[in-house]
Amino acid sequence: MTFSVPILVRGYELDTQGHLNHAVYHQYGEHARWELMRAAGIDLDKFIASGVGAVVLESTIKYYRELRGGDEVTVTCEFDWKDGSKVFEFHHRVIKLDGTVSAEIRVVAGAMDLTERKLVADPREHFRALADDPSLLGL
Repeated sequence: MTFSVPILVRGYELDTQGHLNHAVYHQYGEHARWELMRAAGIDLDKFIASGVGAVVLESTIKYYRELRGGDEVTVTCEFDWKDGSKVFEFHHRVIKLDGTVSAEIRVVAGAMDLTERKLVADPREHFRALADDPSLLGL
């Protein structure tokens, strides 16, 4: 299942060439991730209260088409769970209204125990236990 959120590119997010600033793509991905978590029933307070925090270990973007102020996009978000691994991935696509893919974002992440400062052994089970609707998380 692919989750998505609509976003309007705002003027203050542009670089000196009038394109969406590269760092803002990361923010769009993060916004989509937290909206997906919220839709699944895991808001930030609930997540932190569980004693676990989200950590990004790697984030990469492939750019295909520019975005400019006023463009409307949909940002998708999918979990990619790795069997037996402490890490998992998020996959995002930034898609213009005409269906053109502007960018793809891949994020390698983990769930860190905030007391021990180590990744939890089975992040899938941690997310499953917290979620009201684990199916949105691919669980």
